[in-house]
Amino acid sequence: MKVVGVGCGPGMLTDKAACVISSATLIYGSARAIDLARPVIRDRCEVHEITDYRALRALPADAVVLSTGDPMLAGLGYLGGEVVPGISSMQVAFARLGLSLVKAAVVTAHGKDHAAAVRETAEEVGRGRIVFLIADPEFSVQGLAAALPEETGLAVCENLGYPEERIALGTAARPPSPVSGLFVVVAGC
Repeated sequence: MKVVGVGCGPGMLTDKAACVISSATLIYGSARAIDLARPVIRDRCEVHEITDYRALRALPADAVVLSTGDPMLAGLGYLGGEVVPGISSMQVAFARLGLSLVKAAVVTAHGKDHAAAVRETAEEVGRGRIVFLIADPEFSVQGLAAALPEETGLAVCENLGYPEERIALGTAARPPSPVSGLFVVVAGC
C-alpha cells in the first residue's frame, strides 16, 4: 500500500504524488482527497470513496490511499506502507502568516477531546511555542481563547489553498471566529 498526500488544497500535489497517483490502478480516498487528485487519476483506474477507515489495513498491496494534506500530520500515514508526503495545512498556514516552523507545536482536536486540546495548547503557548491546532467544525475558538493570556495572538485559517481561503487575526481577548467548518487555529503568533 502507498499512502499519498494530496495537499490541503487544489494545485498542491507534488510531482512525486502526481506520479504515484497517475500510475495507480486502485485508489481509495475521502471525497475531498479524490477531488484534489482527480486531475491526475487516469481513466480506467478503480476509485473508491472510503466508507470504513478500519478496513483500510486490509487493502491489497497495490492500493493507493489518498490523504488530504500530509499523511503524517493527522492523516492516514499510520496505515504504514510507503508514505508520499504532501503539502500540509500547517505548512500553508505558517507560510501565509510569515511564521517559522521551528517554534511550532502541533495539537489536534479533530475528532478528539477538545478540552484536552485546549489544555495542551495553553501549556505549549506558556512554553513560548506557536501552536498549530487542527480543529473540527465543533471546536470553539472562543473556548480556547478563554484559556490563554489575553495578549496571545490567534489566527483562524480557513479553506487553505482554496479560492475561498480566509485568514482572520485576533488575540485571546478578541478572538477571530471561523465562518466555515474547514479551519485550523494558530495560537501564540
